[in-house]
Amino acid sequence: MNVLEVRDLSKSFGGIHAVANVSFDLREGELLALIGPNGAGKTTCFNMVNGYLKPDNGSVKLGGRELVGLQPRQVWRLGVGRTFQITETFSSMTVRENVQMAFVSHHRRTFDPWARATRLYVEEADRLLDLVDMRDQADRTCAELAYGDVKRLELAISLAHRPKVLLMDEPTAGMAPFERIALMELAAGIVKRDRISVLFTEHDMDVVFAHAHRVLVLNRGALIAEGTGEEVRADPLVREVYLGGGAVFKGAGPEDQAEASYA
Repeated sequence: MNVLEVRDLSKSFGGIHAVANVSFDLREGELLALIGPNGAGKTTCFNMVNGYLKPDNGSVKLGGRELVGLQPRQVWRLGVGRTFQITETFSSMTVRENVQMAFVSHHRRTFDPWARATRLYVEEADRLLDLVDMRDQADRTCAELAYGDVKRLELAISLAHRPKVLLMDEPTAGMAPFERIALMELAAGIVKRDRISVLFTEHDMDVVFAHAHRVLVLNRGALIAEGTGEEVRADPLVREVYLGGGAVFKGAGPEDQAEASYA
């Protein structure tokens, strides 16, 4: 069953076509990788799916409901979670408090004058911290954490509202090889247990081919290949794009600048 349906999604910045008529489906309980060279349009695509950017045209449907035109907070409430390339946590707050704040927001108690946030959803936060193996660090401030631990914490935060779809933008960026393996094994286990659907971008091909059920390949904003890891790995055009064997996209260019400014 398709949980997310993307059709003819397009976005231009001036004369630069960052995403051009991209269509794909995300199935229930699927790990779907979106890969491509720098500037291929991956983050721009993510930003349109969760409402950060309004597409020039196209459709994004979650369980049949149109998401285009909704604000990011509305998309989040409908069940689309997200982690970011650059981690988004409150560094002065404890690990537990960060997860508690996600629950406070989800239950619309952000402006509750009668409750102290530190007393709310403690057990719920600890259950998520157990899930990502962070319970023993619950009372540490985020500023004290190693980078890989912050990534795991961000995953716990993103799960607080029980998303149907989770967007993971470069989830292992900046992590050591053993941390990358551990984080993606954790994400894969959560997908299997809770039937969450995950769309993720990733530059580490070992991570992609080890965990993705299917792979989408973007180049210059266009979808050039789709299939299993083996099918994509064997595709001549994909090999050319990644190995730089021709006049296909090589290195950074205007697309990178346009996309980076909206990442």
